[in-house]
Amino acid sequence: MTRSSARRPRRRRPFCTAALVAAGLAAGVLPSVPGSAGATEASKQTRQAASGELKEVFFVGNNWEGTADVINSRGDYSKIGRIDMIPDKKERLWEIYLNPVKLAFFLGIRLGPGEGHDQYVDDMYTTKDGRSVVASRPSFADVVSIDVESGKINWRFPVSGFRSDHMAVSPDGTQVAVSSSTSNTVHVLDMVTGKEAGNFKTGDKPHENVYTDGGKYLWNMAIGEVNTDMDAPWQDFTKGDRRITVADAKTFEVKKIIDMRERLDAFGRKDLSDALRPVAFTPDESKMYFQVSFFNGFVEYDVHNDRITRVKTLPKNPDTSDDRTTYVNDSRHHGMSMSPRGDKLCIAGTMDDYVTVVNRETLQEGPLVAASKPYWATVSGDGKHCVVSESGADQVTAIDFATGRKVVSIPVGDHPQRVRLGHVPADWTGPAGS
Repeated sequence: MTRSSARRPRRRRPFCTAALVAAGLAAGVLPSVPGSAGATEASKQTRQAASGELKEVFFVGNNWEGTADVINSRGDYSKIGRIDMIPDKKERLWEIYLNPVKLAFFLGIRLGPGEGHDQYVDDMYTTKDGRSVVASRPSFADVVSIDVESGKINWRFPVSGFRSDHMAVSPDGTQVAVSSSTSNTVHVLDMVTGKEAGNFKTGDKPHENVYTDGGKYLWNMAIGEVNTDMDAPWQDFTKGDRRITVADAKTFEVKKIIDMRERLDAFGRKDLSDALRPVAFTPDESKMYFQVSFFNGFVEYDVHNDRITRVKTLPKNPDTSDDRTTYVNDSRHHGMSMSPRGDKLCIAGTMDDYVTVVNRETLQEGPLVAASKPYWATVSGDGKHCVVSESGADQVTAIDFATGRKVVSIPVGDHPQRVRLGHVPADWTGPAGS
């Protein structure tokens, strides 16, 4: 397999607060006047009567562009509309550039996890009525709800700390959990009002969130520090406290801490990082599969018996460097999903530029489908396909679970990352006036 020649530079630069503040102020990038998003203003246009019918769609977050493309969730995956996820950009930038601490972190995100770009939209979920999309915006350190008809902000919740990250929606669709990277906190918010229902503390740099047991528990995976070049195995101690925190989803009391370092060591894989990236549970939640930093493969974990049972190493792209400091945010492979029957896993080989479908029983991988920096994997609305975001090619690609072959690719915006199923009104084509 040949690496795409269009790949963007990946080298991370260290984050120096003082230097970043100085650079930001010296650049003269303060907005000339404070902007206003009109978040609390009533729409100037008459809203069309609601039909009450909803259409299932995919929301594709174009992280560097600050938009979300809405595409069909099955079939031809054609584009339906687009939403501006940062209508309040001027207002947010005004706040940031007037606060040296916020500015330092804003520029740090740009130079670190953003690979030289601002991170405007990470994760997204729609409300049960399909009227709003709730999204985390890392560079703005917040979560917002945006009306899909007007494109205006319903509510905004600034997270503790300086960066918001992955989210998860409760099975009943009433609450959304968001990781606050720099404060080691998960906030749980009401989807309709944006008010905080509760929060709990995690390991360093909370990342992935998953509800289990019908919404009874909320799992958070902390990945530790991923934005330095101290990536050699002997420097692992610098990465911080990486662990799984399992909390009660109603009381937010921490019920269990799982240290994968102990489980990996017991399995004989002291060489693997214990920084968990994306995960996938079997339908009965008896097994969990997860990716870890620097590794081209994944791990199988027996939830009930609390032990690692298998580790699968996937093929290396010969063009991928062995220099771990070149891996984007320490992630060799980032993105996995499971077929509805639980018999197939879909793996995004981010740094190796491929996607592959793996038989869960045998762990045998299928064809390696060429993809440019695939960053996320999910399941189509009909369950037939694995849908991945190709962040290096600005497109979304569907892979057939049955054959492991590519079905179709759809162009989207700049640097797509998270892809989530959601709903919009049946006749929706985009915000009014867009």
